[in-house]
Amino acid sequence: MKQIGIIFDMDGVIYRGNTPITGSREVINFLKSRGVPFVFLTNNSTKTPRSYREKLLSMGIDVPEGLIITSGLATRIYMEKHFEPGKVFVIGGEGLEEEMEALGWGVVSIEKARTGEWKKVKYVVVGLDPALTYEKLKYGTLAIRNGARFIGTNPDTTYPAEEGLYPGAGAIIASLRASTDREPLIIGKPNEPVYEVVKEKLGDVDEIWMIGDRLDTDILFARRFGMKAIMVLTGVSSLEDVERTGIRPDLVLPSVAELLDYLKAILGGGG
Repeated sequence: MKQIGIIFDMDGVIYRGNTPITGSREVINFLKSRGVPFVFLTNNSTKTPRSYREKLLSMGIDVPEGLIITSGLATRIYMEKHFEPGKVFVIGGEGLEEEMEALGWGVVSIEKARTGEWKKVKYVVVGLDPALTYEKLKYGTLAIRNGARFIGTNPDTTYPAEEGLYPGAGAIIASLRASTDREPLIIGKPNEPVYEVVKEKLGDVDEIWMIGDRLDTDILFARRFGMKAIMVLTGVSSLEDVERTGIRPDLVLPSVAELLDYLKAILGGGG
């Protein structure tokens, strides 16, 4: 039998906001009991893998921190491998700020930017920023126009929460794209930089399944890199979106709960 490795998106798949989606814990426990390799991969960079582990644990899902990949973590890993050190200006949440601090190249704070330090910035790294201000956009624009490399953690224009869809990192990136006339390097799904990271985490598997809720990131990611694309309807995209976009998953399920029966049919046995 083929060795399957599974990638789970988080927001809209395992939970929505702070509310777990029914069946998510049972699916993860089944995979653990069968020794099936899996990782969590989120385009949200506002939290660290440690914070996501705590969030999952509060929902009864116990997984090691090392199995959780954020777009912020993937950005740090990619920058370490591919770029020369240089000062970083961050537009993003605490998770991205921590990853950029961990990079060790020096982060230019908004306070330092006000004194003219933005002129020394080599990289402007942008993710979802719940505390976004015009001033951050201003200094990001100035630094990019001054020659800094423009890097985005992920392209998601929205993300699912309890009240509905909130503005995502892609909306902030679009603002900077408009004010700089520069195209960013995007690290997260559906792009190759994060695929390199997640493939290494999964190890030697014959087939990878991507379980996600967004056509333009999760499902397109699977399509680009030869993964089995499984879409759930508990997040952003709908069946109508499939028809509208032409991005077609291999399988559509109402939620991750139905994935358990599918896994049992494929792998055999109970949990």
